[in-house]
Amino acid sequence: IADLRDFHFLLFEQFGLSTILADPRFEGLDEESARLVIAEAYSFSKEVLGPLNEVGDAQGCQVVDGAVRTPYGFKQAWTKLYDAGWKTLSVSTEYGGQGAPLLLAVAVEEFLSGANTAFNMYPGLAMGAAELIHAFGTPQQKSLYLYRMYHGTWGGTMCLTEPQAGSDVGSARTKATALPDGTYQISGTKIYISGGDHDLAENIVHLLLARIEGAPSGTKGLSLFIVPKLRVDASGQITGKNDVTLGGIEHKMGINGSATCVLNFGENGGCVGELVGSGESAHQGMRQMFQLMNAARISVGIQGVAAASSAYLNALKYARERKQGPSIKYFKDSTTPRVPIIEHADVRRMLLDMKARVEGLRALIFKLGMHSDHARLLLGKDDAAHAYHQGQVELLTPIVKAYTADQAFRVCETAIQTLGGAGYIRDYGIEQSCRDAKIFSIYEGTNHIQAMDLVGRKLGLSGGMNLQRFLSDVGAFVQAHSAHPVLGEAVGHLSRAAEALTGATMRMLGWFQGGQLEKVPLHANRYLEMMGETALGWLLLEQAALGLGKQDVLPEGHPDRAFYEGKRYAAVYFAHQVLPEVEAKAKIMGGEDRSAIQISEAAFAQV
Repeated sequence: IADLRDFHFLLFEQFGLSTILADPRFEGLDEESARLVIAEAYSFSKEVLGPLNEVGDAQGCQVVDGAVRTPYGFKQAWTKLYDAGWKTLSVSTEYGGQGAPLLLAVAVEEFLSGANTAFNMYPGLAMGAAELIHAFGTPQQKSLYLYRMYHGTWGGTMCLTEPQAGSDVGSARTKATALPDGTYQISGTKIYISGGDHDLAENIVHLLLARIEGAPSGTKGLSLFIVPKLRVDASGQITGKNDVTLGGIEHKMGINGSATCVLNFGENGGCVGELVGSGESAHQGMRQMFQLMNAARISVGIQGVAAASSAYLNALKYARERKQGPSIKYFKDSTTPRVPIIEHADVRRMLLDMKARVEGLRALIFKLGMHSDHARLLLGKDDAAHAYHQGQVELLTPIVKAYTADQAFRVCETAIQTLGGAGYIRDYGIEQSCRDAKIFSIYEGTNHIQAMDLVGRKLGLSGGMNLQRFLSDVGAFVQAHSAHPVLGEAVGHLSRAAEALTGATMRMLGWFQGGQLEKVPLHANRYLEMMGETALGWLLLEQAALGLGKQDVLPEGHPDRAFYEGKRYAAVYFAHQVLPEVEAKAKIMGGEDRSAIQISEAAFAQV
């Protein structure tokens, strides 16, 4: 379930998809056709993927004869997905794609993930792996792998995590031994590999981090290899097994339709892989993998808003239909008819809270997509403008992943609370959304890793200019709307939040420069939340200002009047109820409490 009007608003009123489509490279794709894409993708998601969501959760994946069998209907849905072209929407026309803007593809991805998160992980991973080969592979590798991976003939994965290492990727022990023909013998075990084995595609191309014998320790010594499940010749014909075996699948809290695998490479000494790119790519694995990881982090953000939106809209539907209790106006009158629970104040508060967060998160992700498209279009044409847009992509990526993941789980939890006892049972599907959503803050780098990436790397990129441009954009909006007759007070909250964020940034930089590094991880998550809240407050108020500018010229009864009213109150609510938390968090950082460091290990519990 989705509110298509919000998608149209973001694409055509807030983020200017029509301007992007005016570029000659998108010839043949205009606003009308983009709207048709949205409508058809939504229908496909509801009719094909949605009915399999509960099936995948109930059945899960099975291991049969040493291989994964996906839930009923997944294989047929995979075929329909690629036949319809939904996974090649933004793929280059060179490889049979449609070459559409990322901004439009982001909208489609939300529908696919919202309908069936677990299923959509399989083609999503194949897409990410293909894009990495597209970026770093040799011409021969691109010719062999890309078309097949983009069009669903072959799947793909990313293989980083090992049992002894966890998130400490630099401790990987998987080995790569050079063979005379330039390939490598691979040996090692990888765990938590999403889509590591399945029956949807005829082959699976693993992108695997391993250490070439004699390479340095740590992440600097890792190289990235293409390791297909089944060996193929230069023409793409499958020639036999590649000694990649399934060690088992995990039994999880959610996303049960997605196979999370233990994979053993080279148990019998017969696993062969090749470096991504030429021989000069040795020891460049982490640099290459970061492209796939960044794409995956954005995908997790899309998964988060998709699950949160579905939970919110289903809770809204229930609240409109469920009658319970009298209106507060007549609570002493036992004869008063029961009213829909949407009339109760606390339910309305929860619904508005979810609405504001969902629509703000979606705007944040669409904003990142818009910046990505402009960065691509401006490359080689306007260096300064390209640097601005690419810098915002770099800055926003960890926020999109981590803040959206945390908020998605919170929205799903609030949706359950809105239904009361009915939300806790499986009949309405919201409890599945909640279970599925918990993984978002964990995989593709835990949210703390995202926070440390933000404060440790992204704040300093381009000499801190990316953050300065972000704050400058917020400041320009504040200056233009501080005296707004309707939104002025709310904009004041945004101004104070931005000031608090600026002060917190200086404090964080002071800790780095002053050698007080232990304080950085204590507050990195909090700092990321502050940036996320400031960004959402800004984007929601921008939406409200746009809506108020259009609402008054519409005739009474026009549906857009109610839509724009919703934008106004979502923004005002978030400004008054959430943005003050940015100031509070800045004060907490200023207190520099070190209790978590000072407490002894024995003092946690006497057990």
